[in-house]
Amino acid sequence: MLTLAIIKPDAVAAGKAGKVLAHHEQSGFTIRAATFIRLTTGQAEAFYAVHRDRPFFRPLVTFMTSGPCMPLALDRDDAVLKLREVIGATDPKEAAPGTVRALLAESKERNAIHASDSEDSARREVGFFFADAALINT
Repeated sequence: MLTLAIIKPDAVAAGKAGKVLAHHEQSGFTIRAATFIRLTTGQAEAFYAVHRDRPFFRPLVTFMTSGPCMPLALDRDDAVLKLREVIGATDPKEAAPGTVRALLAESKERNAIHASDSEDSARREVGFFFADAALINT
């Protein structure tokens, strides 16, 4: 099963993308597609549209457009659930030791990584960034 992760602008700018990729691979994920992109405001608004009415929507869009990010299509059994475990809680102070956010995130707002929260979201989010032809060995 595929899921989406995005190495966020804070982690890319801090040179942590390689550490995040290694963490995913060590956790049993296979990278099926990856790209660097600087999201436009329109792209970020479309991607996070489900949060449009939440108070954090505008700051999230601003943050996600602040620099390059790295979307990843990741594959493994129970990919969505496992990735959520591997990245840890949104607030790195609450994230379990050894998770991506506990190790690499700066704060709740600058938390290094996005991960799909359901299988439906994963399908939509992978499709947002990658055409089927871009996915390797699926």
